[in-house]
Amino acid sequence: MTEIIALVLLIVAVIFVIQSVKVVPQQNAWVVERLGRYHATLTPGLNILVPFIDRLAYKHSLKEIPLDVPSQVCITKDNTQLTVDGILYFQVTDPMRASYGSSNYILAITQLAQTTLRSIVGRMELDKTFEERDLINSSVVQALDEAALNWGVKVLRYEIKDLTPPPAILHAMQAQITAEREKRALIAASEGRRQEQINIATGEREAAIARSEGDKQAEINKAQGEAAAITSVAEATAAAIRQIAAAIEQPGGQQAVQLKVAEKAVDAYAQLAQKNNTMIVPGNMSEVSGLIGTAMALMKGSGKTPG
Repeated sequence: MTEIIALVLLIVAVIFVIQSVKVVPQQNAWVVERLGRYHATLTPGLNILVPFIDRLAYKHSLKEIPLDVPSQVCITKDNTQLTVDGILYFQVTDPMRASYGSSNYILAITQLAQTTLRSIVGRMELDKTFEERDLINSSVVQALDEAALNWGVKVLRYEIKDLTPPPAILHAMQAQITAEREKRALIAASEGRRQEQINIATGEREAAIARSEGDKQAEINKAQGEAAAITSVAEATAAAIRQIAAAIEQPGGQQAVQLKVAEKAVDAYAQLAQKNNTMIVPGNMSEVSGLIGTAMALMKGSGKTPG
């Protein structure tokens, strides 16, 4: 009998320990009710309860929780159906309110996210819904965060996973995109041709300018060369004349000049005789000597002219 009592006491002690000692894991919070009323929130670690009086009513994870929001059909401002689905991230911040603020805060958040999304999309046109995803996400988070305070939940962010218009709208959008790309391609091609013509005209103009500059420089160089040649010839002629004049002033120079002039006169008459059938002979040979004397007088006069 004693052994039975001892066994019963041992069983009661084990049950007492199991009921009274609770170890809460990290990032968890357990809500305790005492005689049916909220009593305390157990934090991570070792906690002691009163057996048969305290009861673990709720267990909450304090980690960030992703919640898939089911897809739904929304009507845009321009009366276009749009299938939208997304994902919501939330975190329990007040275990007591999460336990007693709503019978099912996950369902409440899901339903509120859907209704808020329908309201926001309904104020936008179809094209804007694709452009303003960030605005839609932030608007949903703001609306949910205000309502979720009473549920002990903090809505961290909302992300749209997909926006799907009807097939006919998709086809029209694809056709519009194709037309827009073809338009840009044509514009780019025309701009290329225009730039090509501009480049060709610019090149021809620059080439013509370069040719004209080259011709101009060539004419200048030619003129300068001819001027230099004329100057050189004139200087050489002047030098030759000066040398001849100096030679005439030397002894025997006059006689040499007379002889040279006489030779030139005879050569001249000889040339005339070769070019004509009629022989031209001076009527008086004294004319030749007179011609020579006149040339010598001119040379003497030029020699006496002050230099």
